[in-house]
Amino acid sequence: MTLPQPGLTAGSHDLPVSPALDAFMASHWAATPLPADRRVPGHSGFPGRRARLSAAFPGERLIVPAGRLKVRCNDLDHRFRPHSAYVWLTGLTGEDQADHVLVLEPAGAAGHEPVLYVRPRSPRDGGEFYRDRRYGEFWVGRRPDLTEAAQLTGLRTEHLDDLGKLLTGPQPPTRVLAGTDPFVDSALDLDGDSLRHGELAAVLSELRLVKDTWEVQQLQLAVDHTVSGFEDVVRALPTALRHHRGERWIEGVFDLRARAEGNGPSYTTIAASGAHACVLHWIRNDGALDPNSLLLLDAGVETDTLYAADITRTLPLGGTFTPVQRQAYELVLAAQSAGIAALRPGARFRDFHRAAMRVIAEGLADWGVLRIPAEQALAEDNGLYRRYTLCGSGHMLGLDYHDCAKARADRYVDGTLEAGMVLTVEPGLYLQPDDETLPLELRGLGIRIEDDLVITEDGAHLMSGALPRTVNDIESWMADLLG
Repeated sequence: MTLPQPGLTAGSHDLPVSPALDAFMASHWAATPLPADRRVPGHSGFPGRRARLSAAFPGERLIVPAGRLKVRCNDLDHRFRPHSAYVWLTGLTGEDQADHVLVLEPAGAAGHEPVLYVRPRSPRDGGEFYRDRRYGEFWVGRRPDLTEAAQLTGLRTEHLDDLGKLLTGPQPPTRVLAGTDPFVDSALDLDGDSLRHGELAAVLSELRLVKDTWEVQQLQLAVDHTVSGFEDVVRALPTALRHHRGERWIEGVFDLRARAEGNGPSYTTIAASGAHACVLHWIRNDGALDPNSLLLLDAGVETDTLYAADITRTLPLGGTFTPVQRQAYELVLAAQSAGIAALRPGARFRDFHRAAMRVIAEGLADWGVLRIPAEQALAEDNGLYRRYTLCGSGHMLGLDYHDCAKARADRYVDGTLEAGMVLTVEPGLYLQPDDETLPLELRGLGIRIEDDLVITEDGAHLMSGALPRTVNDIESWMADLLG
């Protein structure tokens, strides 16, 4: 198999390159090596991670690609982010990792030898560095050469061209992180063996469920930057309220902080005002802001090491909650507090959701919205309360903002919590504007409160505690920021 190579064919709008220019471009370039002491952040922890993966699959070749570039329009690619499993095993996070592949080769009693297949820096004696729009250094920036990539990671490195040879002909027992690199998938003809390869994806997720100390520090950094982004948004509210697309102004303000302090937003920022907050994943963000309405801001900063925060606050755009808004908000806050109180090592993962939903159901019944007792609505064969809340109340957090999603149910959603797990607690009420089961004053209210927590030896630590949660604290915080 031959992997796709950089193309030097000029586009229809490119100027031709004469032999004289080509020869001139190939000469008189100074050496620009990377600093000899540069390593990937947290480099000392990566050998242990690879050893844990190795122990799960003795004697098998394991292939974990970074992923491929995807075209956004014509000759422009989407910004590239490596697959989280590849990041977790290598520490390599940059846009220059497109197409790279980590292979763990079985090595007998030694377990596995990790080998990193990379596209090295464009040599200056060829045309790629200035003519290739997709990979050329003058177009998209410098890549490490093979020696530098080995220095950064501590891994043996090989040219990406050699990966095709490795994947050609008879193969040892092999597992691939399927669906990440279509060229690797097609080379190995994965049809009919999805369970085998799916087990690799599951184990890679499960190994990431418990975070080490360095990972928790990275997640706290993501949370801290996110808190700053929320403060930026509140300060920008007077301008956003005057703009005909105030939601988009808010998105831009938060995303500026995310790009300035980290790799960018952890996910597409949700800036949902008024009834838009009833749409769980509102990312159009094209609405105006009404000072009498609420703003649901669901946003997070992804660090340069690609660890993600995920926080939601629901804020009164006029600075003060109305009585009805306060009533609804305090029900969601009580639900979240009940969920947080259920977090501890040994608790079932679903316990915090059940605790939060009990509060929601009882509150809806007290309001007369639920016309059956809360206990009946909470029964598995009923669930009518879900019309007003619908989704789960939290998820694991890490390199992905919905982290470890491929883990098997008995290890995650049906499993138990352990110290070092990081997760969100985020109950909500989504009272649709056209819901005739609701009184008019409740229609169009969307409220979610989401915080990030790490499980400790005796409970849970609120990582996002710097952002206020109560009605009074939010109003005071906003007043201080707005002066």
